[in-house]
Amino acid sequence: MLTTPEFTSVEGAYLALLRLATEEFAHHIEARGNEASEVIGVGFRLTDPSQRLPYLSERRVNPVFQFAEALWYLAGRRDLEMIGYYAPSMRASSADGIHLGGSAYGHTLFSPADGAQQSPFDQVMQLLQSETDSKRAYMPVFAANELSDRNNPDVACLTGLHLLPRDGQLHMVCNMRANDLDCGLLSDVFSFTMVQEYAAIQLGLRPGTYTHFIGSAHVNDRNAERVKRVLDEADSRPALFFEFPKMPENTTVATIADVLDHEEALRNNEIRYSADHIGNLDLEPYWQQPVLLFEIYRQITHDQPAAVAPDLLAALAPGLQWLMARKWPACAVSYDGSVR
Repeated sequence: MLTTPEFTSVEGAYLALLRLATEEFAHHIEARGNEASEVIGVGFRLTDPSQRLPYLSERRVNPVFQFAEALWYLAGRRDLEMIGYYAPSMRASSADGIHLGGSAYGHTLFSPADGAQQSPFDQVMQLLQSETDSKRAYMPVFAANELSDRNNPDVACLTGLHLLPRDGQLHMVCNMRANDLDCGLLSDVFSFTMVQEYAAIQLGLRPGTYTHFIGSAHVNDRNAERVKRVLDEADSRPALFFEFPKMPENTTVATIADVLDHEEALRNNEIRYSADHIGNLDLEPYWQQPVLLFEIYRQITHDQPAAVAPDLLAALAPGLQWLMARKWPACAVSYDGSVR
């Protein structure tokens, strides 16, 4: 049976692709000044899309950015002001210093195109409510006119997302023209599986499998040493596992807007929260988690403390605690004052 390889979490898929791209048979390419090892036409399937985070000390994933980017997509935004705060390097991809172009996938998916009454996402939701076995629920992202300007700094890597409701589950297939396996893949899978889970809730379905296809899967030469350390770590110890919580079934557009109201106030340093304050917000515990992350990042960015407030770290889900302690020294102090 010809199917893509299956993994229970993104970590397994990530490691398998890194190994593949660093084998001797990989192509060596130089595109737009970036030298890289590349494999062509690869893919994988996640049986549980909610397990969207890897736990590897050598690959210090940033869950603050990943939640921020996923929410930025779900809100249909393309402003650089928000996403550039969490990832300053993205500013280089903006043609006008104000907006992002092709990489603002959420704007393409969740905002109506010029002259349209509905966003592609809303059109697909409407379609699937009446045609439960439809094959047409495809949301294109990459547009041919992105190539009309050879100097375009921000061409979409995502070509489209395909939603397939079957037997009470919502499966999704993602098609990428290219993926940087060490950098872009992890944040892409995090965000796209969040979109899948959000869509499943709107349709009253359970999230099904997530399938990810890549045209050009590559590892940039400048990241080759880190990739080697990641693979050495994975080979030297058993995999860690932290259960990632499920998105609440009452999540709506208003929920996303509410979380982003708190995000904006924290990003602009207009307010500060304790863990108790966040715990008393009118948000489900699931959505309190990104608010905790945004407050922690506010402290790191604006207050620059030697140690982040322990009550905030203690309120995080265990997997997020583990990641934050490895990403930032200010989070590496445990609740009794010892170093992790």
